[in-house]
Amino acid sequence: MSEGLLFGLAAALVVLIILLASAIRIVPEYERGVIFRLGRVIGAKGPGLFVIIPIVDRMVKVSLRTVTYDIPPQDIITRDNVTVRVNAVTYFNVVDPVRAIVAIENYVYGTSQVAQTTLRSIIGQVDLDDLLTKRDEINQQLQQIIDQVTDPWGVKVTLVEVKDVELPDSMRRAMARQAEAERERRAKVIHAVGEFEAAENLGRAAAVLEERPAAMQLRLLSTMSEVAAERNSTLVFPVPVELLRFFESSARSATDGSAAPATPPPTDAGPGGI
Repeated sequence: MSEGLLFGLAAALVVLIILLASAIRIVPEYERGVIFRLGRVIGAKGPGLFVIIPIVDRMVKVSLRTVTYDIPPQDIITRDNVTVRVNAVTYFNVVDPVRAIVAIENYVYGTSQVAQTTLRSIIGQVDLDDLLTKRDEINQQLQQIIDQVTDPWGVKVTLVEVKDVELPDSMRRAMARQAEAERERRAKVIHAVGEFEAAENLGRAAAVLEERPAAMQLRLLSTMSEVAAERNSTLVFPVPVELLRFFESSARSATDGSAAPATPPPTDAGPGGI
Protein backbone atom coordinates (compact mmCIF):
# COMPACT_ATOMS: atom_id res chain seq x y z
CA MET A 1 0.00 0.00 0.00
CA SER A 2 1.40 3.34 -0.99
CA GLU A 3 2.16 6.12 1.38
CA GLY A 4 -0.36 8.43 -0.32
CA LEU A 5 -3.16 6.00 0.28
CA LEU A 6 -2.23 5.65 3.92
CA PHE A 7 -2.14 9.41 4.32
CA GLY A 8 -5.56 9.70 2.72
CA LEU A 9 -7.04 7.07 5.00
CA ALA A 10 -5.55 8.76 8.05
CA ALA A 11 -6.94 12.12 6.96
CA ALA A 12 -10.35 10.61 6.34
CA LEU A 13 -10.27 8.99 9.76
CA VAL A 14 -9.39 12.27 11.42
CA VAL A 15 -12.20 14.06 9.60
CA LEU A 16 -14.60 11.32 10.61
CA ILE A 17 -13.58 11.61 14.24
CA ILE A 18 -14.03 15.39 14.13
CA LEU A 19 -17.48 15.01 12.56
CA LEU A 20 -18.52 12.47 15.14
CA ALA A 21 -17.25 14.68 17.95
CA SER A 22 -19.19 17.63 16.59
CA ALA A 23 -22.30 15.51 16.10
CA ILE A 24 -22.44 14.07 19.59
CA ARG A 25 -23.90 16.36 22.25
CA ILE A 26 -24.33 15.78 25.96
CA VAL A 27 -26.72 18.04 27.87
CA PRO A 28 -27.01 17.89 31.71
CA GLU A 29 -30.30 17.57 33.54
CA TYR A 30 -30.66 21.29 34.26
CA GLU A 31 -30.15 22.37 30.63
CA ARG A 32 -31.85 21.95 27.27
CA GLY A 33 -30.38 22.22 23.79
CA VAL A 34 -32.37 24.24 21.24
CA ILE A 35 -31.54 22.86 17.76
CA PHE A 36 -31.45 25.09 14.68
CA ARG A 37 -31.26 23.30 11.32
CA LEU A 38 -30.17 25.60 8.53
CA GLY A 39 -31.42 28.52 10.60
CA ARG A 40 -34.83 27.05 11.42
CA VAL A 41 -35.61 25.87 14.93
CA ILE A 42 -36.63 22.22 15.10
CA GLY A 43 -37.07 21.90 18.85
CA ALA A 44 -35.27 21.37 22.11
CA LYS A 45 -33.42 18.21 23.07
CA GLY A 46 -32.05 16.83 26.29
CA PRO A 47 -31.10 15.96 28.87
CA GLY A 48 -28.60 13.23 28.06
CA LEU A 49 -26.79 12.13 24.90
CA PHE A 50 -28.08 12.85 21.40
CA VAL A 51 -26.68 13.38 17.91
CA ILE A 52 -27.02 16.36 15.58
CA ILE A 53 -26.01 16.79 11.97
CA PRO A 54 -22.65 18.53 11.80
CA ILE A 55 -22.48 21.82 9.90
CA VAL A 56 -26.23 21.63 9.23
CA ASP A 57 -27.42 21.81 12.85
CA ARG A 58 -26.51 24.34 15.52
CA MET A 59 -27.30 23.93 19.19
CA VAL A 60 -27.88 26.66 21.80
CA LYS A 61 -27.94 25.62 25.45
CA VAL A 62 -30.53 27.08 27.81
CA SER A 63 -30.41 26.68 31.58
CA LEU A 64 -33.64 25.75 33.36
CA ARG A 65 -32.39 26.58 36.85
CA THR A 66 -33.93 29.42 38.85
CA VAL A 67 -32.15 32.74 38.40
CA THR A 68 -31.89 35.09 41.38
CA TYR A 69 -31.71 38.73 40.33
CA ASP A 70 -31.23 41.64 42.72
CA ILE A 71 -33.15 44.69 41.58
CA PRO A 72 -30.88 47.71 42.20
CA PRO A 73 -32.11 50.35 44.69
CA GLN A 74 -34.60 52.70 43.09
CA ASP A 75 -35.43 56.26 44.23
CA ILE A 76 -39.21 56.32 44.02
CA ILE A 77 -41.84 58.91 44.97
CA THR A 78 -44.89 57.30 46.60
CA ARG A 79 -48.45 58.43 46.04
CA ASP A 80 -48.33 60.66 49.13
CA ASN A 81 -45.18 62.42 47.82
CA VAL A 82 -42.58 60.70 50.01
CA THR A 83 -39.24 59.86 48.41
CA VAL A 84 -38.07 56.37 49.35
CA ARG A 85 -35.24 54.15 48.22
CA VAL A 86 -36.45 50.62 47.52
CA ASN A 87 -34.62 47.50 46.41
CA ALA A 88 -36.01 44.05 45.73
CA VAL A 89 -35.14 40.57 44.52
CA THR A 90 -36.87 38.45 41.88
CA TYR A 91 -36.69 34.72 41.15
CA PHE A 92 -37.43 33.37 37.66
CA ASN A 93 -36.65 30.38 35.46
CA VAL A 94 -37.10 29.25 31.86
CA VAL A 95 -40.08 26.97 31.22
CA ASP A 96 -39.97 27.04 27.39
CA PRO A 97 -36.39 26.93 26.05
CA VAL A 98 -37.43 27.57 22.45
CA ARG A 99 -39.30 30.79 23.21
CA ALA A 100 -36.54 31.92 25.59
CA ILE A 101 -34.11 31.84 22.63
CA VAL A 102 -36.36 32.85 19.75
CA ALA A 103 -38.68 35.43 21.34
CA ILE A 104 -36.03 37.56 23.07
CA GLU A 105 -32.32 38.15 22.61
CA ASN A 106 -31.38 38.00 26.31
CA TYR A 107 -34.14 36.83 28.59
CA VAL A 108 -32.15 37.53 31.79
CA TYR A 109 -31.55 41.17 30.86
CA GLY A 110 -35.12 41.60 29.63
CA THR A 111 -36.61 40.18 32.81
CA SER A 112 -34.39 42.39 34.97
CA GLN A 113 -35.46 45.53 33.11
CA VAL A 114 -39.12 44.64 33.40
CA ALA A 115 -38.67 44.03 37.13
CA GLN A 116 -37.08 47.47 37.64
CA THR A 117 -39.73 49.40 35.71
CA THR A 118 -42.59 47.47 37.33
CA LEU A 119 -41.17 48.11 40.79
CA ARG A 120 -41.07 51.86 40.15
CA SER A 121 -44.59 51.83 38.74
CA ILE A 122 -46.22 49.85 41.57
CA ILE A 123 -44.44 51.66 44.42
CA GLY A 124 -45.43 55.00 42.90
CA GLN A 125 -49.10 54.03 43.16
CA VAL A 126 -49.19 53.21 46.88
CA ASP A 127 -48.93 55.28 50.05
CA LEU A 128 -46.01 55.02 52.42
CA ASP A 129 -48.12 53.36 55.12
CA ASP A 130 -49.27 50.67 52.66
CA LEU A 131 -45.69 50.14 51.53
CA LEU A 132 -44.61 49.48 55.10
CA THR A 133 -47.59 47.44 56.28
CA LYS A 134 -48.88 45.64 53.15
CA ARG A 135 -45.60 44.23 51.87
CA ASP A 136 -47.09 40.83 50.98
CA GLU A 137 -49.80 42.33 48.78
CA ILE A 138 -47.27 44.48 46.94
CA ASN A 139 -44.98 41.48 46.39
CA GLN A 140 -47.83 39.44 44.95
CA GLN A 141 -48.87 42.28 42.66
CA LEU A 142 -45.30 42.70 41.40
CA GLN A 143 -44.99 38.95 40.72
CA GLN A 144 -48.23 38.84 38.73
CA ILE A 145 -47.43 41.85 36.56
CA ILE A 146 -43.85 40.82 35.78
CA ASP A 147 -44.93 37.24 35.04
CA GLN A 148 -47.53 38.44 32.55
CA VAL A 149 -44.89 40.39 30.65
CA THR A 150 -42.30 37.58 30.60
CA ASP A 151 -44.73 34.77 29.80
CA PRO A 152 -44.39 35.21 25.99
CA TRP A 153 -40.63 34.74 26.43
CA GLY A 154 -41.06 31.35 28.08
CA VAL A 155 -39.91 32.75 31.44
CA LYS A 156 -41.80 32.09 34.67
CA VAL A 157 -41.43 34.61 37.51
CA THR A 158 -41.99 32.64 40.70
CA LEU A 159 -41.35 35.23 43.39
CA VAL A 160 -40.69 38.95 43.88
CA GLU A 161 -39.76 40.30 47.31
CA VAL A 162 -39.22 43.90 48.42
CA LYS A 163 -36.05 43.66 50.48
CA ASP A 164 -35.54 47.08 52.04
CA VAL A 165 -37.24 50.48 52.18
CA GLU A 166 -34.96 53.38 53.10
CA LEU A 167 -36.70 56.51 54.41
CA PRO A 168 -35.32 60.06 54.70
CA ASP A 169 -34.06 61.06 58.14
CA SER A 170 -36.79 63.65 58.57
CA MET A 171 -39.45 61.06 57.83
CA ARG A 172 -37.90 58.63 60.30
CA ARG A 173 -37.97 61.24 63.04
CA ALA A 174 -41.57 62.12 62.22
CA MET A 175 -42.59 58.46 62.34
CA ALA A 176 -40.78 58.04 65.66
CA ARG A 177 -42.68 60.99 67.12
CA GLN A 178 -45.92 59.61 65.77
CA ALA A 179 -45.26 56.20 67.29
CA GLU A 180 -44.37 57.78 70.64
CA ALA A 181 -47.54 59.87 70.62
CA GLU A 182 -49.58 56.78 69.81
CA ARG A 183 -48.05 54.87 72.71
CA GLU A 184 -48.77 57.78 75.08
CA ARG A 185 -52.36 57.91 73.86
CA ARG A 186 -52.82 54.21 74.49
CA ALA A 187 -51.25 54.52 77.94
CA LYS A 188 -53.62 57.35 78.87
CA VAL A 189 -56.63 55.43 77.58
CA ILE A 190 -55.64 52.33 79.56
CA HIS A 191 -55.06 54.44 82.68
CA ALA A 192 -58.45 56.13 82.29
CA VAL A 193 -60.18 52.78 81.86
CA GLY A 194 -58.44 51.49 84.99
CA GLU A 195 -59.48 54.54 86.99
CA PHE A 196 -63.07 54.14 85.81
CA GLU A 197 -63.18 50.47 86.78
CA ALA A 198 -61.57 51.22 90.16
CA ALA A 199 -64.14 53.95 90.81
CA GLU A 200 -66.97 51.56 89.96
CA ASN A 201 -65.60 48.92 92.33
CA LEU A 202 -65.11 51.47 95.11
CA GLY A 203 -68.69 52.64 94.64
CA ARG A 204 -69.98 49.09 94.98
CA ALA A 205 -67.83 48.55 98.08
CA ALA A 206 -69.09 51.78 99.66
CA ALA A 207 -72.69 50.76 99.05
CA VAL A 208 -72.10 47.39 100.71
CA LEU A 209 -70.35 48.99 103.73
CA GLU A 210 -73.13 51.53 104.09
CA GLU A 211 -75.74 48.80 104.24
CA ARG A 212 -73.71 46.72 106.72
CA PRO A 213 -72.06 48.76 109.53
CA ALA A 214 -70.51 45.62 111.03
CA ALA A 215 -68.56 45.08 107.83
CA MET A 216 -67.32 48.65 108.12
CA GLN A 217 -66.05 47.97 111.64
CA LEU A 218 -64.32 44.77 110.52
CA ARG A 219 -62.69 46.62 107.65
CA LEU A 220 -61.52 49.30 110.06
CA LEU A 221 -60.02 46.74 112.42
CA SER A 222 -58.30 44.97 109.52
CA THR A 223 -56.78 48.21 108.32
CA MET A 224 -55.57 49.06 111.83
CA SER A 225 -54.00 45.61 112.11
CA GLU A 226 -52.14 46.11 108.84
CA VAL A 227 -50.89 49.54 109.88
CA ALA A 228 -49.82 48.29 113.33
CA ALA A 229 -47.57 45.71 111.68
CA GLU A 230 -45.20 48.55 110.75
CA ARG A 231 -42.79 49.55 113.54
CA ASN A 232 -42.58 53.25 112.72
CA SER A 233 -46.29 53.85 112.54
CA THR A 234 -48.63 56.20 114.31
CA LEU A 235 -52.14 54.94 114.84
CA VAL A 236 -55.01 57.39 114.74
CA PHE A 237 -58.22 55.93 116.14
CA PRO A 238 -61.23 57.50 114.50
CA VAL A 239 -64.12 58.37 116.82
CA PRO A 240 -67.48 57.18 115.59
CA VAL A 241 -69.85 59.94 114.56
CA GLU A 242 -72.57 58.54 116.84
CA LEU A 243 -70.32 58.99 119.89
CA LEU A 244 -69.59 62.59 118.93
CA ARG A 245 -73.28 63.25 118.57
CA PHE A 246 -73.91 61.74 122.02
CA PHE A 247 -71.29 64.03 123.64
CA GLU A 248 -72.69 66.99 121.77
CA SER A 249 -76.28 66.29 122.92
CA SER A 250 -75.09 65.78 126.53
CA ALA A 251 -73.21 69.06 126.54
CA ARG A 252 -76.19 70.88 125.10
CA SER A 253 -78.47 69.45 127.79
CA ALA A 254 -76.07 70.52 130.56
CA THR A 255 -75.83 74.00 129.13
CA ASP A 256 -79.61 74.38 128.93
CA GLY A 257 -80.05 73.24 132.60
CA SER A 258 -77.54 75.71 134.01
CA ALA A 259 -78.96 78.62 132.08
CA ALA A 260 -82.58 78.18 133.43
CA PRO A 261 -83.57 80.75 136.34
CA ALA A 262 -84.21 79.49 139.92
CA THR A 263 -87.94 79.46 140.90
CA PRO A 264 -88.70 80.36 144.60
CA PRO A 265 -90.71 77.86 146.55
CA PRO A 266 -94.41 78.70 146.85
CA THR A 267 -95.61 80.46 150.12
CA ASP A 268 -98.63 79.05 151.87
CA ALA A 269 -100.49 82.19 153.03
CA GLY A 270 -103.44 81.48 155.30
CA PRO A 271 -106.26 83.76 156.39
CA GLY A 272 -104.16 85.17 159.16
CA GLY A 273 -101.17 85.98 157.14
CA ILE A 274 -100.05 89.46 156.28
